[in-house]
Amino acid sequence: MYLLYSLAIIGYAAALVPRLLYQAVRHGKYVGTLGERWGRLPADLNPDGAPSIWIHAVSVGEVLATRALIPALRERYPEHRLLLSTTTETGRSVATSVDALDGVFYFPVDLASVVGRVLDQVRPVLLVMVDTELWPNLLAQCARRGVSTLLVNGRVSDRSFPRYRLVRPFFRRVLANLSLCCAQSDESGRRLVALGVPEDRVMVTGNLKFDTLPVPESRASWMPQGVLRVFRITPGRTVVMAASTHPGEEAVVLDAFARIQQRDPGALLVVAPRHPERFSEVVALATRRGFDTMRRSALPLDREPRAAVVVLDTVGELATALQIATVVFLGGSLVPTGGHNLLEPAAWGKPVVFGPHMQNFAEITELFLANRAARQVGSADALESALSDLLGDPVQRAALGAAARALVDANRGATDRTLDAVAALVTPPGDADTGRVMPFGIR
Repeated sequence: MYLLYSLAIIGYAAALVPRLLYQAVRHGKYVGTLGERWGRLPADLNPDGAPSIWIHAVSVGEVLATRALIPALRERYPEHRLLLSTTTETGRSVATSVDALDGVFYFPVDLASVVGRVLDQVRPVLLVMVDTELWPNLLAQCARRGVSTLLVNGRVSDRSFPRYRLVRPFFRRVLANLSLCCAQSDESGRRLVALGVPEDRVMVTGNLKFDTLPVPESRASWMPQGVLRVFRITPGRTVVMAASTHPGEEAVVLDAFARIQQRDPGALLVVAPRHPERFSEVVALATRRGFDTMRRSALPLDREPRAAVVVLDTVGELATALQIATVVFLGGSLVPTGGHNLLEPAAWGKPVVFGPHMQNFAEITELFLANRAARQVGSADALESALSDLLGDPVQRAALGAAARALVDANRGATDRTLDAVAALVTPPGDADTGRVMPFGIR
């Protein structure tokens, strides 16, 4: 099975060549990254061959999920190098700003020879995979070398669970190489067990993203406020934030905003496309619709935007920019993409509206809807009505936002529980003789 899997990886890589060449020429993507992706890492990544903790976070969301965990690992394991790999360029861009890391590199192609070369250089005592990043050859190589492997913030979505079950015999062998799994919820924990993880290797620690979210009263120290310097919003001005939008959603949002603007001519729409290569496309779309449109990167400092529509054409600033929103539409939910995480607007106490396609975050969505902490619409046609209702009712907005923030505050603490799991695999300095025993199992 591993041979067939490796042959499939090689075939898939060959099939991707035309697309990669197009993306490199058209958008400048992947240029200069292929060496690392094939296991040729910079010599200065781990020049002394010191033992390390390798964290893999595929993209921006996963990197941001580690914001509380990485500094805690640095404090607890100062003698280990902390190295982080990403798959996407945007993820790497965010990761390079994390001070506690000793190095960042691109995740290698999952072939035994390639990942073996990376393991030789990185020399991890622990591999930490964020969310559900499970690579068969890498896990097998770690098992052969005695490298502990830990899945953190693990989740198995409604969409992915049936796919995993189709290849369960092979997947069971892959999962057997995991040392421990930290699941976000009881349901994800049960699904991991159903897919083949031994029950005594699964523990429910909660969602790390709750711990990375800002506490509004201390926001000045949470992260750089540069983006807020270009959004000096006059008190009372309506700001509609369309976060992490996908193709097909911007047009719907612009149509809804046009009707909102008829009633509130001073309203501002901030659109944050999910993928950077679409920034120019969305700017052109808004301009064709007749809106006075600007890019965030072109806004002057310390002045209020005079445009009707601003496209957030930067990476890593959305979480901070959400502070200015009156109401937030969460993208990826009007089209069958699976939605995005609604925790960041919730942490700021913002009322959130999303569409019917939230299957990738089904458990969090159900939690928020059950506690009347978010609003879901069944179709694109209902979006404008929902936004207008909230914009016209400050009491409803405040209630929705307060319930959302209360849920965030009630669910913090996953970082400490995850650190306990790490300590079961890598003994912190001075703890070798404590005799601490970790209670495993779903709880």
